[in-house]
Amino acid sequence: MTISMVNPPAWPRPKGYSNGVISSGRLLHVAGQIGWTKDGVFEAKDFVGQLDQALANVVEVLHAAGAGPAQIVNMTIFVTDLDAYRSAQREVGEVWRKRLGKVYPAMALLGVAGLVEREALVEIQVVAALHD
Repeated sequence: MTISMVNPPAWPRPKGYSNGVISSGRLLHVAGQIGWTKDGVFEAKDFVGQLDQALANVVEVLHAAGAGPAQIVNMTIFVTDLDAYRSAQREVGEVWRKRLGKVYPAMALLGVAGLVEREALVEIQVVAALHD
């Protein structure tokens, strides 16, 4: 398994993501993870708390497949409140580093009207490259 980040040299350096990723190996597609515990309980009611839990859930699925955050090649984040995301950039960065370290995959962040679970403020979907 190899992972290479692709960022055009003439472009500004992206903050918190890569413009592209080349990977080899088997792929793990992680279903959308939200900010509830393994028992289906939303302990956090705020955006940053739910982001922290959703990322922890992603990491747990990765570990169950024998992988870790460094193997994430693509991530899509859905948020119900873009202003909450925008106003918490420092805290988002702290949670990101705590859960994923310095992993910056190809990614997109989308504002959505709502998620299936009414209390959910964030949902994260991931693709990871696994070792053969």
